Amino acid sequence: MPRTYLVTGALSGIGAATTALLRRQGHTVLAADLEGGDIAADLSAPEGRAALVARARELSGGRLDAVVACAGVAHFDPVTVRINHFGAVATLEGLRPLLAAGSDPRALVVGSVDAVHPTDPAIVAAADADDETEAVAAARAAVDRGEGHLVYSSSKAAVSRWVRRAAPGDAWAGAGIALNAVAPGVVLTPLTKPLLDDPATLALVERAVPMPLHGHSRPEQLAPLVAWLTSPENALVTGQVVFADGGADAVLRGDRVW
Repeated sequence: MPRTYLVTGALSGIGAATTALLRRQGHTVLAADLEGGDIAADLSAPEGRAALVARARELSGGRLDAVVACAGVAHFDPVTVRINHFGAVATLEGLRPLLAAGSDPRALVVGSVDAVHPTDPAIVAAADADDETEAVAAARAAVDRGEGHLVYSSSKAAVSRWVRRAAPGDAWAGAGIALNAVAPGVVLTPLTKPLLDDPATLALVERAVPMPLHGHSRPEQLAPLVAWLTSPENALVTGQVVFADGGADAVLRGDRVW
């Protein structure tokens, strides 16, 4: 049966591939991005997040069956934690009432295997406490001391932790809404192209994210997993960070997680 989805970051990368797949399957997809699409919203700011929710309510008639939060950036800048964590959480929390009115509601955020890499404890703690001001200050401090690379991993770790905390609760599982994250490895997108085109940087990337199964992925390879996790067929999977990373997590962490 056709469903109504909202996808953020819908005009590029995993968001674009997911939007295209869902539309081919006959679903209605409200495409949200910084500019263009059905909804234009800046998820780095509270005003943009509120605008997204208001416009989604208007376009959907107050009812969504699934939300996929794909929007994300990887800058050595506090904007990364603003969008990747606070923007994603605000999207999912803000649209939760619309999901509650939908059929077999599902929600998903795109995380990253980078969440298993070193993080900045201050950024993660502030995100856990829902203190955006403090998280931004901690991210700025990390950049200033030359550890800007920790901002991205911290943002993805924080949003993964949020999924684990929120998913089993009354607002999500209790309301019949499955909430999960997908954690890709290195995905071939315009965001990663400059890194992969440089042989020296490519070598660093491959050491940091080893992907023994088929190597770097394409967005189109992630879309079917996202589509299934947000479909009615997914009746039991919730609160999970599903690594779709060519084996990187298994290489990096081995069996220690068990």
